[in-house]
Amino acid sequence: MGVDIGSSAVKAVELKPAGKGGMDFQLVNIGIEALTPEAIVDGAIMDSGAVIDAIQRLFSTQKIKTPDVATSVSGNAVIVKKISLPQMSEEELAESIHWEAEQYIPFDIQDVAIDYEVLEDGEGGNMDVLLVAVKKDKISDYTSAISQAGRVPQVVDVDVFALQNCYEINYGLDPGRVTALLNIGASIMNINMLRGGSTIFNRDIAVGGNQYTDAIQKDLNLSFDQAEALKRGAQVDGAGPESLDPILQTVSENIAMEIQKTFDFFKATSSEDRVDQIYLSGGTSRVYGLPDLLAERLDTPVEIMNPFNAVTYNPKDFDPDFIEEVGPSAAIAVGLAARQVGDR
Repeated sequence: MGVDIGSSAVKAVELKPAGKGGMDFQLVNIGIEALTPEAIVDGAIMDSGAVIDAIQRLFSTQKIKTPDVATSVSGNAVIVKKISLPQMSEEELAESIHWEAEQYIPFDIQDVAIDYEVLEDGEGGNMDVLLVAVKKDKISDYTSAISQAGRVPQVVDVDVFALQNCYEINYGLDPGRVTALLNIGASIMNINMLRGGSTIFNRDIAVGGNQYTDAIQKDLNLSFDQAEALKRGAQVDGAGPESLDPILQTVSENIAMEIQKTFDFFKATSSEDRVDQIYLSGGTSRVYGLPDLLAERLDTPVEIMNPFNAVTYNPKDFDPDFIEEVGPSAAIAVGLAARQVGDR
């Protein structure tokens, strides 16, 4: 069971293997439970009671029995770096990784949980290692909420890697292409640049759908709930969707500018000078006009990621219209549900 605890909602997806290949899955269960705006701020759980209640409601409503859960974290408490180290054995690396990590992590080494993966042989007899560090209190906040909701947190992943899992099981890999995965949630945007199956750049940026809601509230003098409803296409006290166009356009331009700066930085600091394809996910990817604006601004094809492009489901059990509607919001949860305890 993959449980994505986002800043606006908790998303749960349950998958089961659908073949012997290891990358084929069938949907068993899916659900979304909204969170109050103050429950999670900038990726940090501020109201654990609200989060626990949402997880319990979600599992109860969907009649989910699976006890084991994979979840993920993102934001400024998460550090992901590719580092170059002298060639050494697995045992030597395990002994020295904490000392090596201290040079790259802006937190006290005692305050973080560390994991790593050897990627490939680097230049000059070195090896490239992907280093991940997350503050222990952040992990504890998320796993505690799941435990108190009556489930067993077995895997804690990172949002950008769960997003990559979702992409891989649905679209496969092309070794010659550079693909940008952008998951735009309510308050955080996860960016993962892939060359083939390897992450070559990633970043979390504190922008998202809440900026649209805030702008609608301010410009049209509405409450948060009214602004959210209007953003999703409802009619609110005489303020119709037609009044949104200039507001949405302004915020979309700001988000596109942040993405453009990130792409420029990526091209300036890596060996790649191009991005061949962009896949958008997250609830904000549905904002009217945003995909077209990004395609024009970045001069790159943009597609809304479909987390059920290759994940099968029975139309008798799941309404295809519902699956299509929630699909972009479920990308990270789908990637988490594809995880198994002990895999890499």
